[in-house]
Amino acid sequence: MLDGNPVSQEFATFMHERTGGVPLALEESVRLMCDRADLVFRDGQWVRLKLRELQVPPTVRDSTRERVGRLSPTAQQVLRAAATLAERSSVATIAKTAGLSPAACRGAVAEAADAGVLDGDDRGRWRFRHVLAATAVYEAIPLTDRRQFHLLAGRALEDIHPPPVARLAHHFREAGERQSWARYAEQGAELAMASGDHTKAVDVLVDLLSWAVLPPVDRARVARIAGVAALGRREPVDEVHHRVIRTLRSVLETPGLSARQQAEIRNPLGRLLITGGEAQAALSELERAVANLDHDPVEAARAMTYLGWAYAGPWPAATHRRWLDRAAELAAEVDSPAQRLNLAGNRAAALLMLGEEEAWDVVAGLPVDGATSAERLDVARIHANVGTGALIWGRYADADEHLAVAMRLAETEQASRLQHNVRLEQANLAWLTGRWEDLPDRSAALADADRDRPAHYLGSIRLAARLAAAAGRRRAAEEQFRLVLEESARLGAADDTMEAAAALARLWLTDGNSGRALQITDEPMDTVRRKGIWIWATDLVPARIEAHLAAGDLKAATRLADQFARGLRGRTAPAPRAALTVCRALLLAAAGDHARAATVHDRAARAWSVMPRPYDAMLARERQAEALIAHGELEPGRELLAAQYEHLFRLGARGDADRVAQRLREHGAEVPRLWRGGRRGYGDQLSPRELDVVQLVVAGKTNREISRILAKSPATVDQQLRAAMRKLKVTSRTALAVKAVEAGVFAEEDSLDDAS
Repeated sequence: MLDGNPVSQEFATFMHERTGGVPLALEESVRLMCDRADLVFRDGQWVRLKLRELQVPPTVRDSTRERVGRLSPTAQQVLRAAATLAERSSVATIAKTAGLSPAACRGAVAEAADAGVLDGDDRGRWRFRHVLAATAVYEAIPLTDRRQFHLLAGRALEDIHPPPVARLAHHFREAGERQSWARYAEQGAELAMASGDHTKAVDVLVDLLSWAVLPPVDRARVARIAGVAALGRREPVDEVHHRVIRTLRSVLETPGLSARQQAEIRNPLGRLLITGGEAQAALSELERAVANLDHDPVEAARAMTYLGWAYAGPWPAATHRRWLDRAAELAAEVDSPAQRLNLAGNRAAALLMLGEEEAWDVVAGLPVDGATSAERLDVARIHANVGTGALIWGRYADADEHLAVAMRLAETEQASRLQHNVRLEQANLAWLTGRWEDLPDRSAALADADRDRPAHYLGSIRLAARLAAAAGRRRAAEEQFRLVLEESARLGAADDTMEAAAALARLWLTDGNSGRALQITDEPMDTVRRKGIWIWATDLVPARIEAHLAAGDLKAATRLADQFARGLRGRTAPAPRAALTVCRALLLAAAGDHARAATVHDRAARAWSVMPRPYDAMLARERQAEALIAHGELEPGRELLAAQYEHLFRLGARGDADRVAQRLREHGAEVPRLWRGGRRGYGDQLSPRELDVVQLVVAGKTNREISRILAKSPATVDQQLRAAMRKLKVTSRTALAVKAVEAGVFAEEDSLDDAS
């Protein structure tokens, strides 16, 4: 029926549960799903699209109803009750649901069992032998009667101890009994959260808020609990996350909510928006919440700490710092050690983002484990945030240490969302410290895992863009960096716009387009000046200064370097300080003082190497070599340039290596022969353009999205994709991605590029 192709494990399990493996039911169900386009062939296997419950095929429905119709009216009533209950139930429960005496019910159950419709267990509980038969019977119950059956089912289940609250909520919902539904839904959510199943709690409460008409006070309470439950989820950002955000926003529009009730909803909503990448909206909600959280000092302090994070908003660093100081005053009165740890850890990470030295004193006192699951998750999240801050500072050994702690605890607690965060930052650390060997694979895996989380998905695309730029794949790098810049700006993540803007500026400066380079860095530069957070400008300021110098504006370049120096005064962050040294060397070279420029570039290279940040150290050495040659020290300069050619080539920065090779020839030097022969024909190897397409396929992009990122027509993308599949001897996109990664084509691609 499915052309011999495999089916997903999820689909196989689903079909077995719904059909009991009965051949006729299975065959008819598959045909029905195909007819309704609910079953599609995707990534090499058959999967379901959107069905939560399987519809009953007409043949199964008709045969079931015919069999049931031959039974006595009492047995039919029992079957309607059993279909409504949907799970194994005792005779007493079925009798109450059917409105029968226990004796009459027992006889009817026996009749239905003899007919092969009901199936009992050793505890005297009964259910339909096949799920599809139960569905067929349930669908035949008139809508007006269903509510009565569900009401009786709910009342019957209330006699069970402990009460099955999830089933009770379902039955009273279907019966239209709002108060009972709400009561049991809240109890069910509390039990789910206590067992660690926050997703189930969110589903129950959001469903209640979406469909029940509740008084404002109840609606506000349920919304607050739903928001808190959503914050406890360990899954990646998904439709559940987005749905609860939409629901909380809808509840805030409910007339009659007090300022306090609104604040208790806005507080978790703001934190959910942070996770979802809506930074600007998050700050707005949290600021409105803080004003009315006086009754809850811990939550007020937590919200103020989030307002102290400088990733978004128009506020200067001083405003963020005031929020952090207000939070610290409240935190000093908190008795709970776990809550004090949470607030201290959040404060440390926020101070790191601001470039405040005292952050490291707070970090030094952080634990590396917790006594409970909740504490371990909190400690893991805190260390992940500290690791991110350490990357910005250029303290890579510290970053490695804190990210390792975060990953260990996140894996222990099976916190997939947090693991994704840490993996992305560890990949960033690998890029910065020159461990590029498997980065293409890691970038693709991260993009696939984080595609539902805008900020983190963009982080994986940024990593791919870095690799493309270093390899000399100009168009892919340009489009990917442009996507990162535009989407980061749209999401309000100001700090994430810096590197992308700087990278685009450097690409355009190679074309001699200083005006375009200045334009792309205008807004990020204004953000740095407005917020006064200069540790963000490690990549941005040197690129901006180069653009000013290329435009012939030495004054503007000098003024910017002076601002950078003042902004870093009193801060020991190694990365921005090394970048400042680069800026000073650029100014010296522009002024014609090549001897001093060479000396300062040497100082910058040493600073980068200590971190270690080898790629930037090599680029600084390249500039040092150019300064030596300009000063007349031709041979030392050529030797240093040749050394950088080899280092860049072996690192994987083949585009930069090609540039250095060209400069060596211009200076009359031979290029070291690191590979033999001239440019190879591609043959059965992927061309650079095909590699760009495959890389985005691995990242989970559709042809339409790839055409947007690579600025190609969809027809061209399709042609190159088919060529890549033919060369790698695969017939599906998934197989292509797997084969590309296994074959290591991303490690080989650069040697196929222009190697002049």
